Amino acid sequence: MADGDGDGELVGRTASMTTVSRHFFGDGPDGPAFSISIIENMKEEYGLFVWPCSVVLAEYVWQQKSRFAGANVVELGAGTSLPGLVAARLGCDVTLTDDAGRLEVLDNMKQVSQLNNLSCKVVGLSWGVWDESIFSLFPQFILGADVLYETSAFDDLFATVSFLLQNSPGSVFITTYHNRSGHHLIEFLMVKWGLKCRKLLDGFSIMPSSKASKISGDIQLAEIVLNVDKA
Repeated sequence: MADGDGDGELVGRTASMTTVSRHFFGDGPDGPAFSISIIENMKEEYGLFVWPCSVVLAEYVWQQKSRFAGANVVELGAGTSLPGLVAARLGCDVTLTDDAGRLEVLDNMKQVSQLNNLSCKVVGLSWGVWDESIFSLFPQFILGADVLYETSAFDDLFATVSFLLQNSPGSVFITTYHNRSGHHLIEFLMVKWGLKCRKLLDGFSIMPSSKASKISGDIQLAEIVLNVDKA
């Protein structure tokens, strides 16, 4: 048994560097409303670790629970899938996606869904690739935690987001990201793909102090929609 890490409580570790962390949501008089258990692998480069952006986005989904209740949700680049699993816990119809070639990550997504007794669909979805999987998705909410990381992937990401938003009129892409360089590229690609930012928040402004004190970085949360006013 190990001590807690980040937002979650670390509840198990194996020799293969796999851990199970628990993340709590809600703080009522009788304790948290629920918890989500996440399988993490410390040897994975990106996909099997709960990053701070995921914690912030999951908290936002929880705080917006009345807005999300019963919605159709797709998480892009889901990895450990914390935001999507919170949405599923709120009664959403959730599809968790990650790169189709990352079989270990996709398998972990299936395991973590079962671990939490949730029925999430798991789909291999590579950004910018127009295969059968993307045409069956009609989300009201698209989630993406720290998907604005590799600048070389930004164009494919926004192409995919734009397609999904057009496929589901009135839908919104909600993403959390570290405020790194690359803003000019993000702004350019949003214009290119007919998108606009509807809301921009300091990620820490939505976090309970008990969680905010355990994560670091300059994290922003953006709600992005189709720019219907574009000529």
